[in-house]
Amino acid sequence: MSVRTLATAALLVAALAAGAHAAAPPFAPIDVFALQWADNPVLSPDGRKLVYERQFFDTMKDVRRSNLWLVDSATGAAQPLTTGSVSDGQAAWSPDATRIAYVSSDEGKAQIFVRWLSSGATARITQLERGPSNLAWSPDGRQLAYTAFVPSEGKPLATLPAAPKGAEWAPPVTLIEHTVYRADGAGYLDPGFTHVFVVDADGGAPRQLTRGEFNVFGAPAWSSDGASLYLSANKDADGDFEPLESELYRVALATGDLTRLTTRVGPDQSPRLSPDGKRLAYLGFDDHGLSYANTRLYVLELASGKARGLSEALDAGINSAEWIDDRSIAIAYDRRGATHVAKVALANGRSTTLAEDLSGTGIGRPYTGGAMSASGGRIAYTQGTPLRPADVAVIGSDGKPKRLTDLGHGLLDQRTLGRVEEINFPSSFDQRQIQGWVVYPPDFDAARRYPLLLEIHGGPFAAYGPHFAPETQLYAAQGYVVLYLNPRGSTSYGAEFANLIHQNYPSEDYNDLMDGVDAVIARGSIDKDNLFVTGGSGGGLLTAWIVGKTTRFRAAVVAKPVINWFSHALTADGYNYYWRYWHKGLPWEQPDYYFKHSPISLVGNVVTPTMVIVGDADMRTPIAESEQYYQALRLKRVPSAMVRIPGASHNIGRRPSQMLAQVLNTAAWFERYRKRVAAEQGTP
Repeated sequence: MSVRTLATAALLVAALAAGAHAAAPPFAPIDVFALQWADNPVLSPDGRKLVYERQFFDTMKDVRRSNLWLVDSATGAAQPLTTGSVSDGQAAWSPDATRIAYVSSDEGKAQIFVRWLSSGATARITQLERGPSNLAWSPDGRQLAYTAFVPSEGKPLATLPAAPKGAEWAPPVTLIEHTVYRADGAGYLDPGFTHVFVVDADGGAPRQLTRGEFNVFGAPAWSSDGASLYLSANKDADGDFEPLESELYRVALATGDLTRLTTRVGPDQSPRLSPDGKRLAYLGFDDHGLSYANTRLYVLELASGKARGLSEALDAGINSAEWIDDRSIAIAYDRRGATHVAKVALANGRSTTLAEDLSGTGIGRPYTGGAMSASGGRIAYTQGTPLRPADVAVIGSDGKPKRLTDLGHGLLDQRTLGRVEEINFPSSFDQRQIQGWVVYPPDFDAARRYPLLLEIHGGPFAAYGPHFAPETQLYAAQGYVVLYLNPRGSTSYGAEFANLIHQNYPSEDYNDLMDGVDAVIARGSIDKDNLFVTGGSGGGLLTAWIVGKTTRFRAAVVAKPVINWFSHALTADGYNYYWRYWHKGLPWEQPDYYFKHSPISLVGNVVTPTMVIVGDADMRTPIAESEQYYQALRLKRVPSAMVRIPGASHNIGRRPSQMLAQVLNTAAWFERYRKRVAAEQGTP
C-alpha cells in the first residue's frame, strides 16, 4: 500500500471519527411537530398509579392531540390507555380505582367514556350535543357529575314574511342582547349558561342538576355522603358586570336546591373536599378593584360554616390546591418565574417547599404553568427544565421528586439547544431587582458578536421563567442572543410588584426592559448595531411603546397588540373587565388617560422598521388594533408590513404551523434589516 493510500485512509478514518462525534444539529422548525410532553397527571385514590395526557402535534391535521397513559407511581412502568388521532383528556379515577372516566371525541362531538382497567373494556356512556367538562365521580362510584353548556331559547325580535318556495334569501339576522356575547378562540357565543349534570357511570340519560341564568365555574366536588355537590357560581342578577365575582354553593342532588356557603366580594372557586369530608379547601381573594390580586388558599369548616385563610404569609398567587391527606394540602404557586410545589399544614398554614420545577405545558414561549394532583399521600406534577418540556414527576413520603417519564429523549437528546442563563439587574428607575433569562445560540462563542433579540411577554400579569420554549430556541438557532425579562407588572414577585402598573401601563416597565438590554450588552458578545425587539399581546403593546420612545432597535415586530386603549376597551371580548380593573374609568370619562397610555400616542415618533402580526379571528386584541397601527405607520412612511394569520385567535400558537409562521416571519423581517459587517469582525 502506498504512502498516499495510507494517508488517504487515515484522513477517511479521521473524518468518520469526527462525524461520529460531530455536534448534533440545532433545534429546527420542523422539530416542533415531533415534540411530546405531559399534561394533567391524575393520581389514583391510593396514589399507586396515575394517568396523564401525552400531548403531541398531529402533523397532517396541524392540531394538538393527546392520548392517555397509565403509569406506576413507584416504578414508572407505563402503558397506553388510548391511542389514535383524536384527543383524550380530563381523566378521573373512580373511588375504587377500577375505572377511569375521560372525555374524547366521537364523530366530532366530545363524549364521556369509561375504561375498566381489569378487562381493558371501554364504553361510551353519553350521547351529548354539547361537550362535557370537569368530570367528578360520586363517592359510591355509581354516578358522574360534569358541567356542560345549556343554550337559552331566544325569540326573534321581528319576523320576516315567508320566502317563496325555492327563493335564496339571505341568512336570518342574529339578535344579541346579552353582555358577554363573544370570546377569543370561541367566536360569537350562543346565548346560554354552563350548568351541572349527573349521569349514571354505566350510561343512561343525564339529569340537569342546576338551572337558571347563571354559570357554574370549574369542577364540582361531591359531598362524602353523595347527597350533594359543592360548586362555584355567580348568581347575581347583574353577574355579567361582575366578571370576577363567584361564591361557593351546595346543591342537593335530590331537589337541585342551592345553599350559599360564602358571602364576600371576590371570587371563591375550585372547591376540594377533604378526605374525611369535613372541610372544603378553595381559592379566592377579596376584590378591591386592583389590576392584580394574589389568589389565596382558604379552608371552610362545613359543620360551622367558618372559613379561614391558610396562605396569608405567602406573597404569591395560588394556582391550584389539592388535599394530600386530612392534615395537609398541596399547592402550586409562582415565585421568581418558577412554579413551586409546596405542602401546607392545615393546623397552622406553614408551607414547606417540595419542588421548584413545575413547568413545561405552555408550549410556545417560556411562560410559567403546569399541572398537579395529590392523592394517597403522593403528589404528581408536570416537571420541566429550560431544555425539556413537561415530564411526569411524583413526590412520595420522603418529600423528594422522582421523574417517571422522559418524553423529550427521542428528539431533544439529538439536538444542540441554546443554553439558558438567568440574569438579574437593578432598574434604573427605582433600583428594584429585575429578573430575566438569556438564551444563547447553540454554537455561542464569547469572542464573537451576536445580534440581540428582546422578546417581551404578554399578560401583562404573567411571568416568563426557566422553561422550555420552542420559539426562543428557534430564534437562538438562527444566531440571535435572546433576552426575555419579567419587568414590573409581572407576576411571581408579589402583589405590590405586579400592581406597580395598576392604572399605569405601560410606564416604567419600559425602563426595566431597556435596562435589561443594557445589562446583556455590558456582558460583551453583543453587536450593539443589531438590536431587535418583539413581543405578543401585552408584549406587542410594549414593543410598539418602545419604538415610539427610542430608535436603538434596527427592526421591531409587534404581535397581536393593544394600540389604542380607547378602542380596545370597547371592542375586546373582555370589555366588561378591562375598564373596571385596568383603567381609571370608562373611556369616555377619561379620554386623556386612555390616550396617554396608548402606543398610538407615540406613533409620530416611530422611524424603526416595524411589522405587525395578528390572527384575523383575534377577539382579545381585535385585528382593528393592529390595522390602525399599520395604517398609521404607512401614513408616516415608516418601513412596515402586516402579517395576517388566517383563522388564528389570540392564541396564534394553537396550531403548530401558525406558531412557526409567527416565528419565521419575525426572523425574516429582522434579517431584512440586520446590518452586516465584515467577516473579520466576527459577526456570525
